[in-house]
Amino acid sequence: MSKDLQDILVRGTAWNNKLRVFAARTTNVTEEMRVRHDMFPTATAALGRTAAVGFMMGAMLKGEERLVIQVKGDGPIGQVVVNANAKGELRGYVDNPRAHHATNQYGKLDVAGAVGTSGFIHVTKDLGLKEPYRGSVPIISGELGEDFTYYFSVSEQTPSCVAVGVLVDSDNSVLQAGGLIIQVLPGLSDQDITKLEEAIASMPSVTQMLSEGKTPEDMIAQLVGDDFTIHEQMDLKFKCNCSYERLSGTLISVGAHELQSMIDDNETIELVCHYCNEKYYFTPEQIKILKEQAR
Repeated sequence: MSKDLQDILVRGTAWNNKLRVFAARTTNVTEEMRVRHDMFPTATAALGRTAAVGFMMGAMLKGEERLVIQVKGDGPIGQVVVNANAKGELRGYVDNPRAHHATNQYGKLDVAGAVGTSGFIHVTKDLGLKEPYRGSVPIISGELGEDFTYYFSVSEQTPSCVAVGVLVDSDNSVLQAGGLIIQVLPGLSDQDITKLEEAIASMPSVTQMLSEGKTPEDMIAQLVGDDFTIHEQMDLKFKCNCSYERLSGTLISVGAHELQSMIDDNETIELVCHYCNEKYYFTPEQIKILKEQAR
């Protein structure tokens, strides 16, 4: 059902401005990445979960700010990379899109088995300053929701609950994907913290809520009740900024000597964008032009 729905994110506050709330439906973007990278289900789940966090962290930025998330575990999937901005645009990839683990003991895709349970999550934010912000934490479970909960608590000093999920159909396509972040702001009473912890403990999974037709606002209400205000809603989409010009610049950067070797081989060069899997072709004649520019 939700494949016909637009991917959206909502951002707001709850409980008299003592909670910050984010919720997103990311089904279509996750499916687009699956198709672009020809991913197997567990790789789709790992990238989809990371992308849901990426969209919500992007919504914490402003203007032209952007961020990169790198999940570098010791599992067969290799690195999971997501690049997001404040406008609801995101791109991402995994090193090994064919990595797949059988279901875990709970009958769900074994994301921790694919990502690994040892390694680091790195977040780099370009905030328009001289130096980018960098934060890193160890991977604690590999399931990613818990890992990003830990990241916010340790690296950004913000107690948070991060829930993410991806539901894959029998034909490997994405049925549901999305996420939810609740962040505790100063002033929350012990009584409210207990109430929040109980709500989190009894909360259905993100994919169950989406499968039931719940909107991002409904997901927030499931956790915090009706006492919340939405401050922004944005459409989400996959967007890569690769282009023929950018890839030309990459070729120029290898230098005139290396470009001459390509010309001598007299073959068309194929370059593939990591993020979107688009292919760009350069003929020997085009490479000769680039060689002149390299000089």
